[in-house]
Amino acid sequence: MARPLDVIIIGAGTAGLSALREVRKRTDDFVLVNDGPYGTTCARVGCMPSKVLVEAANAFHARGKFAAFGIRGGEGLAVDLPAVLQRVRTLRDFFVAGVLEATADLGDRNLPGRARLLDAHTVQVGDRVLKASRIILATGARPVLPPAWRALGGRVLTTDALFEQTDLPRRIGVVGLGAIGIEMAQALARLGCEVTAFGRGERLAGLSDPEVNATLRKLLASEFALHTGADVALSAHGSGLRLQAGDTVADVDAVLVAIGRRPNLDDIGLEALGVKLDARGLPPFDPCTLQIADLPVYLAGDANAHAPILHEAADEGYIAGRNALQDTPDRFRRRTPLGIVFSDPGTAFVGTRFEALPAGTVIGEIDFTRQGRARTGQRNQGLLRVYAARADGRLLGAELCAPSGDHLAHLLALAIDRELTVFDLLRMPFYHPVIEEGLRTALRALARQVDGGGDASDLSLCPPLKAEALD
Repeated sequence: MARPLDVIIIGAGTAGLSALREVRKRTDDFVLVNDGPYGTTCARVGCMPSKVLVEAANAFHARGKFAAFGIRGGEGLAVDLPAVLQRVRTLRDFFVAGVLEATADLGDRNLPGRARLLDAHTVQVGDRVLKASRIILATGARPVLPPAWRALGGRVLTTDALFEQTDLPRRIGVVGLGAIGIEMAQALARLGCEVTAFGRGERLAGLSDPEVNATLRKLLASEFALHTGADVALSAHGSGLRLQAGDTVADVDAVLVAIGRRPNLDDIGLEALGVKLDARGLPPFDPCTLQIADLPVYLAGDANAHAPILHEAADEGYIAGRNALQDTPDRFRRRTPLGIVFSDPGTAFVGTRFEALPAGTVIGEIDFTRQGRARTGQRNQGLLRVYAARADGRLLGAELCAPSGDHLAHLLALAIDRELTVFDLLRMPFYHPVIEEGLRTALRALARQVDGGGDASDLSLCPPLKAEALD
């Protein structure tokens, strides 16, 4: 058997590539093992191709606003779905090519194949047995698809197959109303498909604030049929498929299943580590070090199901890559929680969720229906709710579906990470007219509820003029 390596990295997704970058800074004595396609979930079948589709859908949908702007002829526009999907694949291939460069020069340190743990230092890949001082598991996740639904054939899609389609049928069902389901249901509807969407629970896009959830539901229901609160059954029906949830029945030509993702840890040999697995089949690990129990094994990215979002996966690869070459792992302070769904209006959560707010929390909100800048662009819909501590005004979190929601969420994440108060943010300049003035409205509502208020000489107390053209 060959001498032990310093590190074995299992998985070449975002977390694995991030770990690889850190490992390569410190040693050349490593192997990267990957089973399946290279190029990362984000670039191949996730974040990037989905946003190409979303952008095309939003561009076509904008024709409905032309008349109000005084622009004629929008009703004569048409969408060429094969051309839209070809552009998705073309840009997807470009993004994947850029990612592949990260492993292009590895040579025999890049080992394709299925890995299996034999113990905390040993990995088997095919007929080869490798040993290492440290092992990083960054195997990613895959879409959940019940076996009975998979047996229905190519009419049942996940995002792994959606972007390979050269055309789309007229009637499409969407099962699952998390981030992926919401984005794709709205995009497909805006591209002219007849969409019927189902969710088992009442929450949409991961929201926990009932007011924001209700607002998003009303807006989405104006674009496609939306049904929640019942288990969904799927069966073949004639040349198509039938979806049934409670008393609701929908006959469609194809179904996109977006009911979650499962860590790729099946048959990887976790039992060989000698640690107890939880109900999901996951081992205990520290999210600040990513170490599994006290073993020289690190679990990073979507494989640990802790925060299956790309920037979190990149962070976790960094943490695992650094700690895998240290005798004592460092504990890292994790970023402020931030999740964004690229719906229209944009949906997001930041910091502490509504469902986890502590006692003594106050809430400020802005309904964008009458917000000046939003009205100029016919984007005046949505709701932003911001949470703060009553005792000192410290910002805790927010949930929203709002115009420029992705940008508002980043601004709030920065403020929460810096532990700013409502008054700290209100001290900042808000240019006019901008969407961010809507955030200022919510902050002013919060400021009125904070114990003690602000300093009378402080510009954070500058009140609104109560005129849409000025506020």
